[in-house]
Amino acid sequence: MKKTIVFIFMMLILLAAAASIVNEPNQSSAFVKPMLSSPYDIEMKQDILSLMLAYPEHIIDIQKAEDEKVYIVLKSGAKLIYDDKMQKNIESKMANPDLQDMLEQPYPLNTTRGLMENDFDPGRVRAYGLLKEAYGGSQQQVEKKLANIKAGGRSFQFNNSNGAGEALKSAMEELIPLSQSNSKVAAAAFPSSGTYNYRVISGTNRLSPHAFGIAIDLARDKRDYWKWASREEGQERLASYPIEIVEIFERHHFVWGGKWGHFDTLHFEYRPEIIMKARYFGGERKAADPWYKGAPENNQTKERIEKIENALK
Repeated sequence: MKKTIVFIFMMLILLAAAASIVNEPNQSSAFVKPMLSSPYDIEMKQDILSLMLAYPEHIIDIQKAEDEKVYIVLKSGAKLIYDDKMQKNIESKMANPDLQDMLEQPYPLNTTRGLMENDFDPGRVRAYGLLKEAYGGSQQQVEKKLANIKAGGRSFQFNNSNGAGEALKSAMEELIPLSQSNSKVAAAAFPSSGTYNYRVISGTNRLSPHAFGIAIDLARDKRDYWKWASREEGQERLASYPIEIVEIFERHHFVWGGKWGHFDTLHFEYRPEIIMKARYFGGERKAADPWYKGAPENNQTKERIEKIENALK
């Protein structure tokens, strides 16, 4: 009788252990949480999501090649590499950037009154394959996309593709009334120094963002540009620049040249991918947070997150 009781007791222990194994997911179970992504993988996914949200009509897919390199696929069929894995200095990144180079430096959305470090220029690195896809690959193509953006009785020639023209219109509809009640804002904003101008950046063979019709220079001051002024003069100008102007433009997806070490204080450039990354992913995140925490919660974003997850398994 005693042996029978012991046998039954042992069987109960074995059954309980078996149930525990069944209910406890092991490494091959479908319920096991995926391994945590590396910081590089997290940032890559955040970068690609920012790009897809910023260029929704132009980026249609993501592909991962056999050599593990990742590409975004454009509507035209062209592919742009995310990270070419090449070691580059800042000049090489400017001259031959990949998408990771373009998004590498985090744009600060906080108020700044001090000049940035010399080579801290978030937004100044531009992936021209993407800009050409969205705004035009030649002067003729760009000019077909230009529109006269009217606001407050003023007219600004700007690219009307990818939401750029609407963004400038919205910014001006805030800025112009403010300038009428604030003399400091008016003096810094008007007369504007220009929008579209098909030209290269001085001293380079790279097209200016003005050549794509996606940048506006506001009222000019001789202390505004790093080639015109010393850092001391640039700092003096920056310290007095109306922050209200900066906040308006950033709200509508423009980066400000005053947040570059190579300062360009009168310059505002429509770069939704830079602002979106800063806005959605610029805060602190916990290790347990999904990589996309901070992104908008809507069906369009969800679809893009799923596309990224499927492509980058």
